[in-house]
Amino acid sequence: MQTSARYQAIAELIEEVFADKQSADNILNIYFRERRFIGSKDRKFISEEVWKIIRHRRRLEFEAQSRDIRKILLVYLKDQNLDEIFAGGKYGLLPITKEEKDWLQNLKEIPYPPDVEAECPKWLYDKIKDISLLKSLNTVASADFRINAQSRQTVIQKMKDEGFDVVPTPFSPIGIRSRERVNLNNCMTFQDGLIEPQDEASQLVSILCDVNPEHKIIDYCCGGGGKSLALAYLLHNKGTIEAHDVDIKRMDGLDARMKRLQISNIVKVSTEKVSDDYDRFVIDAPCSGSGTWRRSPDAKFRLSEGKLAEITSVQAELLKLAADKVKIGGQIIYITCSVLEEENKRQIDAFLAKNKNFEQVDIEEIWNRKIEAIYPFESKNRLQFSPAATGTDGFFVSILRKKQEYKK
Repeated sequence: MQTSARYQAIAELIEEVFADKQSADNILNIYFRERRFIGSKDRKFISEEVWKIIRHRRRLEFEAQSRDIRKILLVYLKDQNLDEIFAGGKYGLLPITKEEKDWLQNLKEIPYPPDVEAECPKWLYDKIKDISLLKSLNTVASADFRINAQSRQTVIQKMKDEGFDVVPTPFSPIGIRSRERVNLNNCMTFQDGLIEPQDEASQLVSILCDVNPEHKIIDYCCGGGGKSLALAYLLHNKGTIEAHDVDIKRMDGLDARMKRLQISNIVKVSTEKVSDDYDRFVIDAPCSGSGTWRRSPDAKFRLSEGKLAEITSVQAELLKLAADKVKIGGQIIYITCSVLEEENKRQIDAFLAKNKNFEQVDIEEIWNRKIEAIYPFESKNRLQFSPAATGTDGFFVSILRKKQEYKK
């Protein structure tokens, strides 16, 4: 493809992404699937440029003082050969006009407001107010994997033999980190079931569930079942893990993953089959996903205050449900991939205020039993992972033990 044609494709994709109707991943996948004639090098260039523009959306819109895609591209490309990029032709961007060149030259440099500097919608910035955290959430995430068989060092060597640049994760004893993207279709270590993609924070949360084969365990709202698979590995395929999701279709791929990983101790259960005597009730709660903005930087623009209010209401209901489903001495493991207080600390505070028969578990004690790395948190019972603090996605976990029955 000619340069101008590449940027015409980029403009079309950005136009759709910035409409904030669906995820950029879906938009890119559909776009390339419908245009199989686009070569691999062009796909790579187009994808990388689209993600760069998404990560700098607030600044580009601020500099352009506009949401017009052409103006945003002009600002983004102002130091490039604009005549080559805006070259016209059948498939290229329309030629740049004299008025556009004059407009671009006369743009004034204005200091970024904090929310623009943080690349965050203002209403979300006002909630978080941590530029360092928000900037870390706008970086490119590493590719993390969990071992599923053999020793970590053996698996690392196998991946190195395949040409992958991988190292142990700093905290998780079962994690491997790649410094570059890994094409799983071309990775025999993955195809052979020796590794499974999972962010290091998610691995650590799974370890901190502190399960054993005698426990009755449910992974509630499990989605694709990533934590169920991690728990199954930690149990060495012993015991039973119940995997549940209200949207049964979200679990469609779990059987194939279990087969590849040779996991046999996960059982999918319907809502009607959920009992009331669990030792471990894992709530992988629906959340804003703010902790995963490194991987989905466009998601912050699709979140709204109304949607967040709906999400926090569901989280409170799930905690209420779990309180009835866990037995005395059992534990609720409440997890979100969020950095927002109303989904994390405030949810736990509200739950404990209403449920005097629950107490917070000392997670530092579990960490010191299960993990060799130094405990990196100040709190003993509410852990907030983040790219800034732990180099991981933004995960939150709190563990609540049921002391006795309690009637309001």
